[in-house]
This record gives sequence, C-alpha cells and structure tokens, in this order.
Amino acid sequence: MKDLHSGGAVAARLPGEAALGQLVASAAEALPPLENVEAFGAAFDRFAGARVVMLGEATHGTSEFYRARAAITRRLIERHGFGIVAVEADWPDAACIDRWVRHRRPAGSEDGSAFVRFPRWMWRNAEVRDFTRWLHAHNATLPPDRRAEFRGLDVYSLGASIAAVLAYLDAHDPEAAKAARQRYACLTPWHMDPADYGRAVLFGNREPCEDAAVQQLRDMLARRTAEMTAEAGEQLFDAAQNARVALGAERYYRLMYRSGTESWNLRDRHMFDTLRALLQRRESQAGAPAKAVIWAHNSHIGNAAATEMGWSGEFNIGELCRTAFGEAAVLIGFGTDHGTVAAAHDWGSEMRIMQIRPVRPDSHEALFRSHAPPCSLTDLRRSVAPELRTALAQPRLERAIGVIYRPESERQSHYFEAVLPEQFDAFVWFAETRAVTPLPGASAGGAAEAAETFPFGL
Repeated sequence: MKDLHSGGAVAARLPGEAALGQLVASAAEALPPLENVEAFGAAFDRFAGARVVMLGEATHGTSEFYRARAAITRRLIERHGFGIVAVEADWPDAACIDRWVRHRRPAGSEDGSAFVRFPRWMWRNAEVRDFTRWLHAHNATLPPDRRAEFRGLDVYSLGASIAAVLAYLDAHDPEAAKAARQRYACLTPWHMDPADYGRAVLFGNREPCEDAAVQQLRDMLARRTAEMTAEAGEQLFDAAQNARVALGAERYYRLMYRSGTESWNLRDRHMFDTLRALLQRRESQAGAPAKAVIWAHNSHIGNAAATEMGWSGEFNIGELCRTAFGEAAVLIGFGTDHGTVAAAHDWGSEMRIMQIRPVRPDSHEALFRSHAPPCSLTDLRRSVAPELRTALAQPRLERAIGVIYRPESERQSHYFEAVLPEQFDAFVWFAETRAVTPLPGASAGGAAEAAETFPFGL
C-alpha cells in the first residue's frame, strides 16, 4: 500500500481526468435489466471458479443491491456448484430461514418471527423473501446433502443464541441444561440490551462473564459423536455455533466501549471464522470442496487494507478471505448515485424512505456516474484491466450508507478514502436505485397460518 500513497513513479503514470474517464467507459460493461434474472446472473459466470464470491452493497436498504445479489447467487447455485449463502445477519434468525429453505423441521418455537428486531428491514424485506422462496423451491428437487444453505455470520445475537443453546440442551440433556443456565446466569440480565453489559464491565466494576461462556462452548464442542444421524448432527452444529456466538457477543459488547477498532475486528474475525466453519462442515459431509456466496456491506467484503479503515488498523472479512484464499476469493463491490433508500436517522429509530443525495464529484462513484452505463459491471482484476487499475491507484472518496443515513452530514458520516481496484475485484454500478420493500412484523394468525406463510409470517 505504501506505493499507493507515495506519489513518485506511480503518480507520474496516472492519466488526467479525461483519460481516466475514457478508461472507465471502455471497461464498464452494460448489464441486462434485473428483470432478466438469468441474463443478469450469466454476466458473472467469469467469477464462478472462485471458492468464495463476496457480494457487497453500498447501503443496507437498496432494492437493486439485494435483487442483483439474488440473481448472481441463483446463477452460482444452479450452474456452478455453490452450496452456501452466508449473510451479514444473526445466526439464530438465519437458522430459521435455513431450516425452511432446506426443508428441515422448524424448531419448536419458530413462528415466522425471524428478523423482527431493529433493523428489521435489512433482511425482513420483499427482496429477501423472494430469494428465499426461490431457494426453497430449488432445494425441493435435491437430496438433503446437496441443498443450498442460508446462514448468518454476525455476532450480535447474545440473548437469542443463549436461548437456542438452552433449548437444545433442554431437549437432549436436561442436566447439562442446568449447568448451562448457571454459566449463562452471568449474562442473562443483559440479554435485552447487551450494550449495558459492556458499560457495566468497563465503568461499573462488573466482573466479565467470559470464562463461563468459554466453558459452555467447550462443553458443546465435546458433545460430538460419530453415531449421530444427519439431523442430530445438524442440531448440534447449530447449538455449538450459537455457543460460539454467545462467547463472541460477550467479548464484542465488552470491547465496544473500549475500542471501536478492537470490536470491529472481533466482529469480522467472527464472521470469517463462521464462514470457515461452514465450508469445513460442508466439505466433510460432501467429500468435495465447498463454495460459498457472501452477502454483506461493501465495508465488510471489500479488502480493508485498501481503505481508510485498514490504514487505521481495522481489518474485515474481505481482507481475511483475500489472505486465506488468494484469488479463489472474489470481492465484488456495489455503488449508486441517487434514488431512495430505507434507513433510519439514529440507531433504534423509525425506518424512513429517504432521498439519497447525488455523490460527491471527487468520489469513485462520480467517475461511474459520468462514464459508465447506468447499470454496469466493471471487472477490475489485474489480468483484465491493468491500465484502469494503474489509473485508479490513488485514493478517492467512496460512499457507505448503513442502516443509519444522515444526509445533512454526509461527507463526515458516509465517506471514506479507498483505492478501488485493490479493494474490489469488480464493481457493479446502478446510477439510480430505490429502497427495499419492508415486510410487516410476525403474523398474528394461528399455527396453520404461520406454517403456510413461514418463514416471514406474512
């Protein structure tokens, strides 16, 4: 990265803005409309040889990003042997969806209430519903060991993951469940607002609960047995992963008030470790290499080492995958100029449909606004676009909108510097976008209605 900032020979070779615009125009390929799902997905066949394809988003509330990722993922599953869809979401909620799409029995407590806490629109939306319905139908024609999975990578679900561990042990080993309740008693007062736990440890002389969470994870991992049926093994894998999440969440909430960098790194390390566990498990079952598609924000799937984040000490799952898998990991970023987005002004506040401001003229996105087709794919790999990579070798601003959008402070709140061709292997551009379509909360109907409309309770 030092050469990217030192000027000298690299800077001397950089073209002017007009020449750079011509390079972008020649490299950006017009994509078919999203309504043509098959043709849109086929444009990404060039990346099918990867072990991990990481699909980003520049916001957590844009319909085109979700629909594009769905089209690409459908193609990779149908034509290229990808069997895992892993998303920036809580493990227990995604597990509810996973059981449905793979035609497994739902857990006893499942009622269509997946993804109902803030920010519910991020995954509880019509775009995700449509994709999971397709996945459910696709899997129906396959034997159980070849059905594609839908998994969560995130670390936030302290209370739900503890509840899932206890539910598993209640059903399989009541004595072990008693021991687990005693261990988790340290954490259960905080399950409704785990951030309070972090404040209590840091400022209130509260003893951390890490040792108890570590011991519970060890006990869960020790329960493995070769005599298990496939379903029993799946249930144990789910419970053990929830124990991992509980431990990761304890550490995350304890760190979040001490160091933003440390808590960010812990979260993305957890996501990477979860991905690796999913790959290893599928490979051990199938006896063949596993392939995964990741859905997460650009700030997670792009190589952090090529961004302001990395220059200040943060890493992410994209950088970890790049280090672990090399060119077998493909990192695809997404961007937009203007339109609408589903977001909130503050954490926990009401979701709104907001207008997205046009991008700044000194941003990467402005180059694509001016020179790329309004719906396009730009392949940035070294073997494909060496001149464009050199031309983009200096940092520019890039926009990131999460579940919070504050247009009035957009430069400070939503822009960071990045070197685009080092951050991503490809960039998908939509000049104008619209907000996702949020779904209402869980159904108020009876059991028959819930079963009919599972997993989103509509």
